[in-house]
Amino acid sequence: MLSSFQGKTIIVTGGSKGIGKGIARVFAKNGANVAVVARNLEAAEECASELNEENTNVMAFTGDVQDRESMKAVARQVFEKFGSVDVLCANAGIFPAANLEDMTNEDWDTVMNTNAKGTFHAVQACIPYLKQAEYGRIVITSSITGPVTGYPGWSHYAASKAAQLGFMRTAALELASHQITVNAVLPGNVLTEGLEGLGDDYLTEMASAIPMKKLGTVEDIGYAALFLASKEAGFITGQTIIVDGGQILPEN
Repeated sequence: MLSSFQGKTIIVTGGSKGIGKGIARVFAKNGANVAVVARNLEAAEECASELNEENTNVMAFTGDVQDRESMKAVARQVFEKFGSVDVLCANAGIFPAANLEDMTNEDWDTVMNTNAKGTFHAVQACIPYLKQAEYGRIVITSSITGPVTGYPGWSHYAASKAAQLGFMRTAALELASHQITVNAVLPGNVLTEGLEGLGDDYLTEMASAIPMKKLGTVEDIGYAALFLASKEAGFITGQTIIVDGGQILPEN
């Protein structure tokens, strides 16, 4: 059993929906103070309100991971509100499709600025507060796409997700002396709001590619993040956990 998260404060970027919301829910259920960060404050507030109906302590904050000063302001506001920043779940990300031949510089830069540079901005903003924590934890939401697999139309996304892991390993080295760990969760196919609208046939086809014959849930990713953020995971840093139901295992 993991040590209690009671009194610990977790920042979740991109926390208003999808995997971020699942991460926020899992930490909140385990007693943590949760800061849901999103560009759209209304969406963050809606998420916080929903989670607070489950007797949790969740607050909404507006912030854009593409903007360094925005993330510094978020980290400061969360610290002032809760008195600590113990865990950063750098989850914000986008995945628009664009074929390689048709991709523009703007397409590439938008994805890289959100997924890769956005991770850098969020981590950098939280470092001063994580150093003050009993033990600091950074958990990055990467993907199997890029670090392990590829997918047509996602070359920019794949590059950004691989970039996150290169960043993670050196960040882990730089922060280790402060007892701050930096790890990543690599989701496979996970059922989110965006996928639900694609229809049952599409979801069935996606699930058929997974040995466990089902899509992951956002809470599956949340529990992996919870472990990496725990006191018990204190000797794990610069590492990845693939959460994909065995999706990458078959040879064909």
